[in-house]
Amino acid sequence: MGVARTLAVALQGLRGALVDVEASITSGLPRFTLIGLPDASLAEAAHRVLAAASNSGASLAQSRVTANLSPAALPKHGSSFDLAIALAAMAAAGSVSSASIAGTVHLGELGLDGRVRPVLGVLPAVHAAAQAGAARVMVPVGNLREARLVPGIDVIPVASLREAAIRHGGEFTPVDVEPVLAPPAAPPAVDELDLADVIGNEDAIGALIVAAAGAHHLFFLGPPGAGKTMLAERIPGLLPDLDEAAALEATSIRSLTELGSVDELVTRPPYEAPHHTASAAALVGGGSSRIRPGAAVRASHGVLFLDEAPEFQTAALDALRQPLESGVITISRANHQAQFPARFQLVLAANPCPCGQYGLGGDCSCGPGRRRSYLNRLSGPLMDRIDLQLTVKRLAPAQLLAAGDRPRTTSAAARRRVEAARAAARERFAGQPWSVNGRAPSRWLTDGPGRLSKRLTAPVERYYQTHGMTMRGFVRVLRVAWTLADLDGAASPRAEHVGAALALREGSL
Repeated sequence: MGVARTLAVALQGLRGALVDVEASITSGLPRFTLIGLPDASLAEAAHRVLAAASNSGASLAQSRVTANLSPAALPKHGSSFDLAIALAAMAAAGSVSSASIAGTVHLGELGLDGRVRPVLGVLPAVHAAAQAGAARVMVPVGNLREARLVPGIDVIPVASLREAAIRHGGEFTPVDVEPVLAPPAAPPAVDELDLADVIGNEDAIGALIVAAAGAHHLFFLGPPGAGKTMLAERIPGLLPDLDEAAALEATSIRSLTELGSVDELVTRPPYEAPHHTASAAALVGGGSSRIRPGAAVRASHGVLFLDEAPEFQTAALDALRQPLESGVITISRANHQAQFPARFQLVLAANPCPCGQYGLGGDCSCGPGRRRSYLNRLSGPLMDRIDLQLTVKRLAPAQLLAAGDRPRTTSAAARRRVEAARAAARERFAGQPWSVNGRAPSRWLTDGPGRLSKRLTAPVERYYQTHGMTMRGFVRVLRVAWTLADLDGAASPRAEHVGAALALREGSL
């Protein structure tokens, strides 16, 4: 009898911190008390631990147990602390080795029968433990492959509390149990579709390639049936595979947001296309006791597509403005804060008016005021952050038939161009914290190595003075010019690249 200690991990966003789990058994009436700022689901751990320990042959029901999660000021949530609390209590009772559990991080939820169930967020939790210097972690069998994605740490899988106790020196009779496995992984939001399916719309295809090459944000304006959604769904197929750091981050987000079988790193850019009824919390994340990431976080290192963009709530759209600049979403609550990565490409699509028929020569029932009010739902500050703005026209049947006989760009060919352009940018930005033109800071473009001559920037400066362009817009034109130069294999932008970037910015193509 005494005090025993082990380790667990508390997640705040994708960041994790080691938590000391202490358990003490004292004299007095039987009771299980859990302290250390647990949330409601964690406070219920006492009932799960007592039942699981009893069904594992180490009843704590007649003991007065106090479990403490330290530091107490750090908010803790979820059921992943169950295994650590149970083993600390059993060690305090003398059923398992206190020395053995002290150096091991434990993650897992307990069932009443003593089995250890998989939990969310094992990958970021194990990664945080490894960064904090932990050498060994014990996880549910259902999370084994996910935990092993983190190099340099010994992963011990267990199917039950009894098995965990035996591994820590407990003298229990082994009992085979059927391990609880994670459900199958959810299928991708959209299969990677081929760009060759798009007939006509050469300007839009060119804009897609530019957007993919420079990680630029894109806006399509056009009537229903013009192919806006079809184009947006093909952007992921143009993007190169994720590098190791991006793959680990994307997989950690997936681990945190869906309880599914995470067997390998996510190597392809994610794609998110929420419905226009999504709230601000659904887009960026939210919650009270536990903050959950939204679609913008799940789209990190990939594409966030908002179809029928003016139909989204204005507050939801404007919530994207800050992460579009910083690449980070920070959600604050009264007693805690969570930070998530949000480095995504935003693609917006909108009809020209509520009925969608304006400019088609048909029966449009929308007056000028209504059309203006409809598109004004996309606020000026949001649209100012969009690099490429393009009008997509609906093809007539004759144009469709004529275009069908022409050679078409495939996704494979376009991706090769994108990869070559990104390689040129990566070489240019070697040693910098960014690697694509769309994220180059203004100082690099206006005062640093990327500064262009006055002759080249003169057209953009004139447009800036006569059309009310913001400095943000000016910088974004220069970013696109560098991407166009990379696609052409030029060492730096030429006059035609700057002119085309300005035209893409203002939707003139």
